[in-house]
Amino acid sequence: MDSTRRPGKYRVEREVLDEQRLEEVTQRKTHSDTLPSLTETLKDSLRCTAPKLKRGVLSCLPVLYWLPKYSIWDYGMPDLISGISVGIMHLPQGLAYALLASVPPVFGLYTSLYPPLIYLFFGTSRHISIGTFTVLSIMVGSVTERLAPDTNFLIKNGTNNTAEVDITARDLYRVQVAAATTVLGGLIQVVLGLVKFGFVGTYLSEPLVRAYTTAAAAHAVVAQLKHVFGVSPSRSSGPFSLLYTLRDVCVLLPHTHLPTLCVSAVSTLFLVSAKELNSFLSPKLPVPIPMELITIVAGTLISTYTYLNPNFTISVVGEIPNGLSYPSVPDTSIFKNVIGDAFALAMVGYAISISLGKTFALKHGYNVDSNQELVALGLSNAVGGFFQCFSVCSSMSRSLIQETTGGKTQMAGVASALIVLVTILKLGPLFQQLPTAVLAVIVLVNLKGMFKQYSDIVTLWKRSKIDLVVWLVTWVSTLLLNLDLGLAASIIFALMTVIFRTQMPTYSVLGNVPGTELYVDMETHREAREIPGVTIFRSSATVYFANADLYLDALKEKSGLDISKMIIYKKRQEAKQRRREKRAERREKRRAKKEVCILQTFIENRRAQVFSSVEEEAGRAERENGTVFVVPVTPQTADGPGRWEYLKGAEPDGTSLGWMSELQDGDTTTLGSSSEDTLSRDLERVSLGSLGKWTWDIHSIIIDLSTANFIDTVAIKTMKNIFQDFSEIDVDVYMAGCQSCVVEQLQVGDFFSESVTKRHLFASVHDAVLYCVDQRGSTSLPGHEPSGVSAWDASMLFVELTLL
Repeated sequence: MDSTRRPGKYRVEREVLDEQRLEEVTQRKTHSDTLPSLTETLKDSLRCTAPKLKRGVLSCLPVLYWLPKYSIWDYGMPDLISGISVGIMHLPQGLAYALLASVPPVFGLYTSLYPPLIYLFFGTSRHISIGTFTVLSIMVGSVTERLAPDTNFLIKNGTNNTAEVDITARDLYRVQVAAATTVLGGLIQVVLGLVKFGFVGTYLSEPLVRAYTTAAAAHAVVAQLKHVFGVSPSRSSGPFSLLYTLRDVCVLLPHTHLPTLCVSAVSTLFLVSAKELNSFLSPKLPVPIPMELITIVAGTLISTYTYLNPNFTISVVGEIPNGLSYPSVPDTSIFKNVIGDAFALAMVGYAISISLGKTFALKHGYNVDSNQELVALGLSNAVGGFFQCFSVCSSMSRSLIQETTGGKTQMAGVASALIVLVTILKLGPLFQQLPTAVLAVIVLVNLKGMFKQYSDIVTLWKRSKIDLVVWLVTWVSTLLLNLDLGLAASIIFALMTVIFRTQMPTYSVLGNVPGTELYVDMETHREAREIPGVTIFRSSATVYFANADLYLDALKEKSGLDISKMIIYKKRQEAKQRRREKRAERREKRRAKKEVCILQTFIENRRAQVFSSVEEEAGRAERENGTVFVVPVTPQTADGPGRWEYLKGAEPDGTSLGWMSELQDGDTTTLGSSSEDTLSRDLERVSLGSLGKWTWDIHSIIIDLSTANFIDTVAIKTMKNIFQDFSEIDVDVYMAGCQSCVVEQLQVGDFFSESVTKRHLFASVHDAVLYCVDQRGSTSLPGHEPSGVSAWDASMLFVELTLL
């Protein structure tokens, strides 16, 4: 039995539809019918009804939608297990990522507590875990160290005249800078969400985000080297700060603190081995083993009982206060110095969160509101900033743990926040002897996933060279220009690639698939057949101001008609023809005048002979029969004598001698003048192909605008020029496949006139082709029966006429 399914066939019989006929058939609505007026929109927005109020409240507070439906029996236990697992991960990551933000570790725990609780009320994703994230922590750290460098907090030691850093004052100001930056970034996110600007995250493409996070991982590595080697380099800020910091670390390598390096090496070996074991056992374990937490506990115990800080001067976390901090208003004077960094934090954090949220939503079958996510993330940052938190977003590692351990709703965030809360209130002082080298190692090992993103280079090389260039430019600019300027440069470059691709699209000439109404690119399809006399032109991008001139040039190139030169040559030939016509007219007038003079002389000579003969005959007749008139009817010619009439007893009427009076009046109507009129009519029919310079068989051009979703004034002017230029060489131009919005824009832009109407627009390319075939009598359409003169016969007829 044949398992292959043969495609079906269909036949459609309908009339050829141009745009005007299509509007009549479909009864297309006007712009006012489809869109309400401004007054109606304002009235609708100000009108308050119970259903509308309910929808508004539920959209602003999604927790009111899902919390009343929450089932403890179905979701309670999975959310609890998932929340505990994520909370255990929050502890080491909060402490470690606080080092990246250059603030005391306890503020990393605060950041893992408050924002998840805020997101519970306003967020729409059920599986992402809000809290500290590597890239945002690095970005915050670059701001805090730029505005609060160590050099601004040096105090002199009175005993040995050495300068020391006032760590307490420095950390306090850095916390203020981080909180102010976080609040401002949150406010930016809230405002963008309220004005429905959730789509701005789409400008951060996946290659851009992955390259940016990869380069940010390199910044994180360089930032943690001082904790790993126990050195104190002067960390720079601004462009090329990464290179300067790396240079200082390399210079200080001979002064490495060996006990700190030993702690770092042992921690790295233990954590990497434990993570590999965890990956091996993960399919068999219901919950992943919290290796980072085990490493922190082990490092704290070893440091406490071996007195690493007093005996070997190994840097430790230090004092972690019990209890929660009081909320405080951030220093608004810092806003003007961090507005650019805050915007970058807002965009990067939102892009990461919405990408993760939509991934999990698609997997589990629910919707994520991008605008509400922007508001929820903004409120998490803004409110968290009042509690000295730094910028947050979703974390890939924690979100995966929350999803794989069975988390069902946002209640898992409550369970994780409770774990962090208990740690802050009761267990915080136990981690005071934890070496900072252990936290640095946790950061470096967790960056393993980001360093795997270098494999994107190979993947993008095979799939898309342009995306690869975006990846490389983003990576290089982020490394060299720092995180804020690097992000701006990357976005600008990514948008430029889009503009470049629309400015330099693929132009193609379409051919018919035999026996169908389909039209494909003739260069890429062997079986596509050209329609004789018709050129179908299509661009892969919409026509607008950036590519309008290139569009016109491509059309001329693809059609093979150099219109400018052809029009110039035609005008020159027409001028020559007019000069020849004038010379021929003057020659004919001179010849006619000469013939008139000769004829007048001949008439005068013959008149004397005629009247003498008439007198003789009249006398003879009078003598014989009375009065007789002899009237010449036709003049004498070279072929024979003229014809005469004898009238007896009557007067000659005036018509008999009319030809004589006409000749006497100097009539110049001759055979030559008749041929002159014929010549004039022939000259009017002379075409450019008969002038001896060019010959072509194109009589119609069809512009396929099915790819255009808008058309601006520059493009409209270009279309007008196309119609005008090709009409100069007797080539008809039609447009096909225009969307309704494009037709409306053409109408508003005064594109239509007496010569160009909606009859020149067709519903499809096939309609336009059939119309051209019918108009020009060329019916060699593949798969269709001829109904008139063939294309070859028509071209032969045209050549014959022009030769005549």
